Amino acid sequence: MLLSLCLLNLFFSFSSVATELTLGDTPAQVCFSPNMGCTEAIVRELDGAKSEILVQAYSFTSTPIAEALLAAHKRGVRVAAILDKSQRAARNTSAAFLADAGIPTYLDRGHAIAHNKIIIIDRSTLITGSFNFTKAAEEKNAENLLILRSPRLAEIYVENWSGHMQHSEPFRRHYSEASSN
Repeated sequence: MLLSLCLLNLFFSFSSVATELTLGDTPAQVCFSPNMGCTEAIVRELDGAKSEILVQAYSFTSTPIAEALLAAHKRGVRVAAILDKSQRAARNTSAAFLADAGIPTYLDRGHAIAHNKIIIIDRSTLITGSFNFTKAAEEKNAENLLILRSPRLAEIYVENWSGHMQHSEPFRRHYSEASSN
């Protein structure tokens, strides 16, 4: 369902300075979990990507989202992901899946926890909210998801993504994990 957001003030922190932005008539889709189809909404957006998908995620184990990212990568969309460093040692994470598929995958080493849940599509659509990219978020947890169509808002998030990229390192499997596959 698309909502028209008449007036929305959002604050984003960059270098200790908040950015204030008024979004008038910005199309948005709102989703809540469990079982309201948030994963399906994300996959639908990823399937429509034309040029670029940037991901920041704390916990990322969703097979449908990982497969949609791979499909986008295979059709020539530039895909890159920055994940929390806990994904290095976690089992059943999508980090290895993405990296093994040739999708640039990085670990944010600049923070105690990189607790972002963000997907930026074609520098015009932003997906964000509390919704982790996991099966549990879809089926068990009380979560929220916003899909906002705003190039200006997306650009603010691209700038933030790029800042996190500066202190991220490429994902590499642990030797024991790689050798057991």
